[in-house]
Amino acid sequence: MVKLGKLSNLYLILVFVILYSPIAFLMYYSFNSGGTMHGFDGFTLDNYREVFQDRRLFIIVLNTLVIALLSSALATIMGILGSLAIIAVRKARQKSTLLTLNNVLMVSPDVIIGASFLIMFTALGVQLGFVSVLLSHIAFSVPITVLMILPRLEEMSPTLIDAARDLGASRWNVLTKVILPYIRSGIFAGFFMALTYSLDDFAVTFFVTGNGFSTLSVEIYSRARQGISLSINALSTLLFLFTIILVIGYYYLNQRQSRPKPEVH
Repeated sequence: MVKLGKLSNLYLILVFVILYSPIAFLMYYSFNSGGTMHGFDGFTLDNYREVFQDRRLFIIVLNTLVIALLSSALATIMGILGSLAIIAVRKARQKSTLLTLNNVLMVSPDVIIGASFLIMFTALGVQLGFVSVLLSHIAFSVPITVLMILPRLEEMSPTLIDAARDLGASRWNVLTKVILPYIRSGIFAGFFMALTYSLDDFAVTFFVTGNGFSTLSVEIYSRARQGISLSINALSTLLFLFTIILVIGYYYLNQRQSRPKPEVH
């Protein structure tokens, strides 16, 4: 058992090394003054200054944040409504069908999803740009929020709702005073997961962007194709650190909500 535990720990360490070594390599050379990734000539912040002085890049960062925040908020609202609809279904077969339909976008390849959205927007005459990217991000974020919120709803005892109704609470009060506070941790989890997916998405966004509108992931890809520039390393490092901050923020909120409340005597 001890040997098995050591092997599992070594395997876990190896997995983390493989996953994070390229990111560490990229971050290391973002401070290189040599302009290449073949040798570290000296420490510099010029690559980061170049990123912050790029006005076009600043607009793209704003586009990315607006799309991520707006799509995550709308997807979370739709995820709450969808979870309530699924939990209200009594027949197991119908509920299983709804869950399967919800998970289609999560198991489908991103290239297929992006191409499908492109064909749909073209057929409907939707101009590619902000609206098409926003709708696409909402679409692939809704299943994520449902999967985060639905387990919390399933854990909730029906007697809580019955007790609220017996005390004269309206449907709106039951929703806002009983259901939403109970599933709050699932709502936060769904929102932060959708936000992370939106910030990192490239494949779907690449298909549906256009008319001068771009996001960070597409911009990084476009710049990488033009040649090696350490400003790409700096930009990617900033995006990675921002994602880490989101994960830490979600973990902190989740831990804070899960702390047992002190008993009042």
